[in-house]
Amino acid sequence: MSGEHRVLLIISGGIAAYKALEAIRRLRERGVAVRAIMTRGAQEFVTPLAVGALTGEKVFTELFDREDEQDVGHVRLAREAALVVVAPATADIMAKMAGGHADDLATAVLLATRSPILVAPAMNPAMWAHPATQRNVAMLAEDGVRFIGPRRGEMAEAGEAGFGRMAEPLEIVAAALDLIAAPVAEGGGRLLASRHAVVTSGPTVEAVDPVRYLANRSSGKQGHAIAAALAAEGAAVTLVSGPVTISDPPGVRVVHVESARDMLAAVEEALPADVAVMAAAVADWRPAKASRGKIKKDGSGKVEPLQLVENPDILATIGRHRTLRPTLLIGFAAETSDLIRNARAKLKAKGADWILANDVSEGSGVMGGDDNTVSLISATGVEAWPRMTKVEVATRLAERIAEALAGQSEAAE
Repeated sequence: MSGEHRVLLIISGGIAAYKALEAIRRLRERGVAVRAIMTRGAQEFVTPLAVGALTGEKVFTELFDREDEQDVGHVRLAREAALVVVAPATADIMAKMAGGHADDLATAVLLATRSPILVAPAMNPAMWAHPATQRNVAMLAEDGVRFIGPRRGEMAEAGEAGFGRMAEPLEIVAAALDLIAAPVAEGGGRLLASRHAVVTSGPTVEAVDPVRYLANRSSGKQGHAIAAALAAEGAAVTLVSGPVTISDPPGVRVVHVESARDMLAAVEEALPADVAVMAAAVADWRPAKASRGKIKKDGSGKVEPLQLVENPDILATIGRHRTLRPTLLIGFAAETSDLIRNARAKLKAKGADWILANDVSEGSGVMGGDDNTVSLISATGVEAWPRMTKVEVATRLAERIAEALAGQSEAAE
């Protein structure tokens, strides 16, 4: 494959180095050639043999390797890549990048490259928050270095949590493809190229007064992961998101909304689409009238009853569209009991093609968590998926969507 279609992946030391293996696999699936450089620290966590088996190429580790310098050389490595990705990027390698150091192969290549650089930081939350790290990040960003993550989450160290967790491989791949406009691979390529997808994510909030609102526990992690997975497969994605605390996925057009009515308007504006995935946890009701001022306690112990009215049903509304209904319409059914029965009823009532049903009862850990267990409900039956991370659920769903749309195109021909 030509150099313009090549990613140079620099793997630095850290427990997150194992995620680089999945990133390589996903890039190769999408027709991108990958060369890898591993620092000495990285080799403490994954082996050059494993990395080379996935890239299909020699893995480079040493700056002063006579054989490598004669064959490829660090300048050639720097110049032949369309994009340089550093994943994971430790605090140390980012400090060296900011300071212009070139004392090993990785930093020499980073200093010599003229290609865009994408960095996926991974470190302890205290290291990420340290003023020195933040100064280095600001300096690199000013120099044009792109960042993906870090994310908030549990660390490898027991009891540690916060910002510092490396972005998931699929997020890194989506950001990389967005930067290099990845090619169509021989015999395939990105499965959803030229398709338009609309995804909803997160909660909606319904104002009670200027400081209070009704909402739910949705984090948006599943919907955002689906948007990223569809983008990684080449789709042009419009993500309509309620208020969340997670970052916008890369390579995706994001429309931020608050209420259910706002979300419906944004979805309708984004149509037409080949596929719509309604993953948002939309509030079923809203106050009949939001107070213009803050509702105050008067000391009497009495509370004015809150009158609620039903919100528009976004999934059903889109399902009934005569001209703008997506080719494939997918909804979610978050249930606490009678999961499959309720999901089947929703499939019929809403006019959807698929429903992804998941159990969100207390103790399931789904709302706000990183894992999910879903069943895909369609007119042909029930397909139970094993418990996976939300990113893995999104990846599988994107592949199923691509298969379904390709099948419909073939049938139309």
